[in-house]
Amino acid sequence: MDIDLDGFVYVYDRTAAVTRPGDVTEFVLLGPDERSYGICRDVTGVFREQAAPPVPQVRLLGCQPEPPLLAALNEVGQSTKASLRRRRIRADVRMVAADGSTRQVIGAVVSGTIRASEPSRIGAGLLDVAVDSDPQEPLPAGVPRVLEHWYAGPLTEKNVWAGYDRDLRHHWAGAALAHRASTPDRPAGTTYDLDGRFVTDIEGFYCAIGEAINGPGGYFGWNLNALHDCLTGGFGARTPFRLVWHDSATARAHLVIGYDRRLLSPATTMDYLLDMLAEHQIKVDLR
Repeated sequence: MDIDLDGFVYVYDRTAAVTRPGDVTEFVLLGPDERSYGICRDVTGVFREQAAPPVPQVRLLGCQPEPPLLAALNEVGQSTKASLRRRRIRADVRMVAADGSTRQVIGAVVSGTIRASEPSRIGAGLLDVAVDSDPQEPLPAGVPRVLEHWYAGPLTEKNVWAGYDRDLRHHWAGAALAHRASTPDRPAGTTYDLDGRFVTDIEGFYCAIGEAINGPGGYFGWNLNALHDCLTGGFGARTPFRLVWHDSATARAHLVIGYDRRLLSPATTMDYLLDMLAEHQIKVDLR
């Protein structure tokens, strides 16, 4: 019997080759509990050639290099192994706000080997630097639009994230984390209002509860583990507290049992969130 499956082939590094063993004539499929699903003569769609890196090159435009980068640039054109090693850089990308302060762009990293540089058209004395990038997934192209909302300072309006897709909502919550102000928790017993009109996915829930607890652009978790950490204190609210979840029918209709193709895992349901909140002594008033 031949069986076709719809789904994903999950690998830790999607650019790595997955080679079929040469002398194998059959395969056994084992579940997480080591129970056998069956024996197959072959498995197609799993073994594949190595893919090209998703980001072959990164360019640093209008760059004013500091000593570590200058040292790496000085090695360009040298062919020794030591020179190649000294041309490697790895740096987190941080946003410079209007007041000159910097904030981390979570997940944004420049990592690779400097290939070349040239004078930049952006300004005198600046360089455009080409970096042969290590294999890594790029951030969505819309992330700079998300970050622009924090450029002038703290946000003053809620639900700015509502028009974004799931990926950008995730990065919105990441930006909220990066810009989180360290303030004391409000007292236990405080009531918070969650605007549920736009909670059409789990990322929307994190954005909404962040603003319910900490105001426009607020952070209160961006995954389940982070939400658990926030519920233990230190992120703006001390438990127990009351959460009034307005327009909860939206989440009830969308946060349902299923498979989350973005996270490649079972979907987080509204009932799961309610149980988690209850475990932390959060009284939820569904409206």
